[in-house]
Amino acid sequence: MNHIVIIGRLTKDPELRYTPNGVAAGSFTVAVDRPFNGAKGEREADFIPIVVWRKLAENCANHLRKGRLVAVEGRLQIRSYDTQDGQKRRVAEIVASNVQFLDRGKDEEQAPQAQPQNDDFSEINLDDIPF
Repeated sequence: MNHIVIIGRLTKDPELRYTPNGVAAGSFTVAVDRPFNGAKGEREADFIPIVVWRKLAENCANHLRKGRLVAVEGRLQIRSYDTQDGQKRRVAEIVASNVQFLDRGKDEEQAPQAQPQNDDFSEINLDDIPF
């Protein structure tokens, strides 16, 4: 089974690209606090690269910014590549299947929330509900 869930904060704004076939591909890094202090008593963190695809990539690029708190669910992927000088490198990253936004961005806190139109509940008196 390859399933991973992390919670942390974005270290910078997400990057969004498109493949030659037009598929959205995004990436960002999440800083995750370790559950213990380091040798000098300082709080330490791991910086975990995240890969997102398709609509999820577009949503992350449109709504996430540096510092936002997110929960990422997905699978761990370890891949290899060759650098320009011929050295082999390996990278571990999470390929996300779900990203939950756990806080509101500064823009969302200041902007008034849009009211849904045609909600069918506008005529209901809350005092009439029996529970």
